[in-house]
Parts: sequence; structure tokens; C-alpha cells
Amino acid sequence: MIITKTPFRISFAGGGSDIRSYYSKKPGKVLTSTIDKYIYVIVKKQLGIVEYKFRVNWSKTEFKNSVDKIKHPIVRESLKYFKINFPIEITTFADIPAETGLASSSAFAVGLVHALFKIQGKNPTKYQIANIAAKIEVDILKRNIGKQDHFACSFGGFNKFIFYKNEKVKVTNLILPKKKIKKLNNNLQLFYTSIKRDASKVLSKQIKPSQDQLLKISKLKNFVEPIYKIFMQADKNINLFGEILNQSWEIKKSLSSVISNSILDKYYKTAINVGALGGKILGAGNGGFFLFFIKKNNQKKLEKKLDKLKKLDFNFDFSGTQIMYEK
Repeated sequence: MIITKTPFRISFAGGGSDIRSYYSKKPGKVLTSTIDKYIYVIVKKQLGIVEYKFRVNWSKTEFKNSVDKIKHPIVRESLKYFKINFPIEITTFADIPAETGLASSSAFAVGLVHALFKIQGKNPTKYQIANIAAKIEVDILKRNIGKQDHFACSFGGFNKFIFYKNEKVKVTNLILPKKKIKKLNNNLQLFYTSIKRDASKVLSKQIKPSQDQLLKISKLKNFVEPIYKIFMQADKNINLFGEILNQSWEIKKSLSSVISNSILDKYYKTAINVGALGGKILGAGNGGFFLFFIKKNNQKKLEKKLDKLKKLDFNFDFSGTQIMYEK
């Protein structure tokens, strides 16, 4: 039996440039981190007498004797990819709901791919795990998503990723000064809007981007290096990061009419009015989690104003996908 633990991610800049329709024309670039909220995947090779070859436990429980009849798309295609032909049970549980902008489906794909490698006695690199998880979701399942989530969840920590048209990905791990990490943690707040959405449907508006959308995605990508410098240089004022978040959110929500709405705009305006320097909806948009950069002395005011939302306390994760148990 194998148990994997894979973190969820928060994206800071460059979203949209990790989609093939963009990086096939010019390199994409994103900056992400992971947090201490996880998805756990349990994969058990069944021994002895079993009634069904495959048992999959998620929001429903599936009992199947044929891989092709499994309804969970990532499980089905992952088992086919790894040519799993022995009785197996797969179970998953997570710290946060799915479809909320923290890369839940990609984190699951990463955790499952990691477990299936291990159940076959193989020790993959984090790059291999991310690459295959992305292949399953993007190439095989044809989902309208990018690749940053698979790499972020696999590697963990703060990373800058560059995506090239030959499908190679350059990974730069950021070793932030401890004071910067502490300041970031002290000035960031996550709020769950309780609005769930399908990222693939939201991003379908960007899968064949217009010239205007390409220009806007390039502007979002161009925020990566300034944020990189703010994070890595001890003398850079962390408040500048909040201001960049504000600028990038204004550009991001103009990419498509489905990224924001009147309710989300109201939440954002409320946060700015009580002192937030910036923020953004994480992931594709149209719901999920709001990330705000707001100084400690204004945070209680924001919590009071957004009392209908659920605040999620978090710290950063630096481990990426891990094997928690193997027997």
C-alpha cells in the first residue's frame, strides 16, 4: 500500500502563459508556491480473493472489472497509462473542496501518478511526476488547463517555471530569506467564496486566445520577474508585491467576462477599502479562493467585513509531493 501527500498551490503571477496556445508562440513564465493544505491518495494492491478488479473511492464509490468503465477520468487514464492490470483500490481525501482554484485536480493527478510509480517499485523524479500528470490531464483528457499546477504541486515551495514550445519546463526553486517568508505569511489572507467552478470551462475562453488576450497574458507574465526580485532581495519592500497583485488582478479579470462577476468585484472592493494593497482570485477565476495582501493591523477589519466567507489559515509548504507510507 502506498500513501502520497501532495500540497495545493497558490499562483502569484504569469497565469495563462502556461497554456499551450500561449507557450507554443513564446515562452510562458509563472511564479507559484504551495501551502500546507494537502490531498492524500491511497493506492493498495489487492491480494487474495477480490470481487471486483478495481475499486475507486472518491465522491462516489466505483466497483469495476474493466479500466474503461471507470468513471473518474484521471483514475481511468492513469491506470491505462501505467498499464495497471492487477486488482487495485484507490482512495482519496483532501483538506479543501475541489474546484476552488487551488489546483485540486492537478494535485490529485500528481499524487496518483506518484503512487502508481511507487506501487510498481519505481522512484520517479518530481519532474517526471509533473510531466506525466500534465500529459494525462492536458493531452489525454483534453482539459483546457495549463501545466503550472502539476509542476507546482509536484515540486513544492516557491518556484519560477518557464514553459517552452518543445514542452520542456525550466524549474527555478526560490530560496527566500526567512524574514521574507514570515512577512509574506503575516500579510496574506485566504478567503473561500463558497463558489465552485470548473477551471476547464472558465479557461475555454482562453484556449484559443485573441491578439488582445495574448497581449494581456504577456503583461501578466511580465510581473514574474519584479515579484521574483521582491521575494529574493532582502532590501525590497514586500508591500510592492501587494501593489503588483492589484495591477495583475485588473488585467486578469479583463481577459474574459467569466473570470470575475459582481459578487467577486464587491468582495475585492471591500478588501481594498479596508486596507488591502491587492489581491486576486486564485486559479482560473469565477469563484474559489480570494488571496489578499493586507497588513496585520487591518486583517481583523477585513475578516469582519467578509464574515460571510470562510478564512483559511495557512503556512507555506516546501516539500512537494511525498510518499507518506509504503508497505
